[in-house]
Amino acid sequence: MNKNVLNTDLSGKVTVVTGAGGVLCSVMAKDLARAGAKVALLNRTYEKAKKVEEEILAEGGMAKAYACNVLDKKMVEEVAEQVKADLGPCDILLNGAGGNNPRATTEKEYYEEGDLDSDVRTFFDLEESGVELVFNLNYIGTLIPTQIFAKQMVGRPGCNILNISSMNAYTPLTKIPAYSGAKAAVSNFTQWLAVHFSKAGIRVNAIAPGFFATAQNRELLFNEDGTPTERTAKILAATPMGRFGNSETELAGALLFLLNNEAAGFITGITLPVDGGFSAYSGV
Repeated sequence: MNKNVLNTDLSGKVTVVTGAGGVLCSVMAKDLARAGAKVALLNRTYEKAKKVEEEILAEGGMAKAYACNVLDKKMVEEVAEQVKADLGPCDILLNGAGGNNPRATTEKEYYEEGDLDSDVRTFFDLEESGVELVFNLNYIGTLIPTQIFAKQMVGRPGCNILNISSMNAYTPLTKIPAYSGAKAAVSNFTQWLAVHFSKAGIRVNAIAPGFFATAQNRELLFNEDGTPTERTAKILAATPMGRFGNSETELAGALLFLLNNEAAGFITGITLPVDGGFSAYSGV
């Protein structure tokens, strides 16, 4: 097993990760396992979670995959009972399930005269069902697992809930109003939960990843010849450090720091940007 940063010791801690088959959450799940946690990998597509389970087991960690739709409360309840039977009661919940949808995305950054008469998907063409799906996946998909797994935490000091927010929560990115609004709601919900559970031994925080180049989004960020796309150029121009984050190494520090009950024991209700300065830069 690779040594984890900060020497955060999560030995024996049962950690539930939703959206565990995703690019960033799968990396974080491995970081949690390296810190000694027993990781329950929840994902709508079981095969994706199973792949992460196999990778963690190959490193000598402990993990188990479960098929779970975070928007199906009954299913989450059933999985929670299975996790408890297999690994023990939940100590840490990482709410990582989320995402966007083309039906909630505009094709252009700005509305221009004539767009209404064109074939371009404008703000006026956004589908209510698409917007609802995005909001539900990100916000309700955080609420339901928290309702279920926090029941196993209350009254047990040292438990943690960690939500995944986004740079969109600070300043909305163009084209994706539903996703931006949903992540802003997740950050606000993080604060609410932190206050609500402050007397119950549960700390609640969030991480707001900036822009990370991954295998999943590389085609959107770079042209076939390796040059940056127009949107990539804008992202890097607005990131003071002038580069993308490395998902394999640069999320672990924030993750393990916030879950370290000694180093971060008096921290609750915050959303920590991991963004190369993007949220601090005014553009001037």
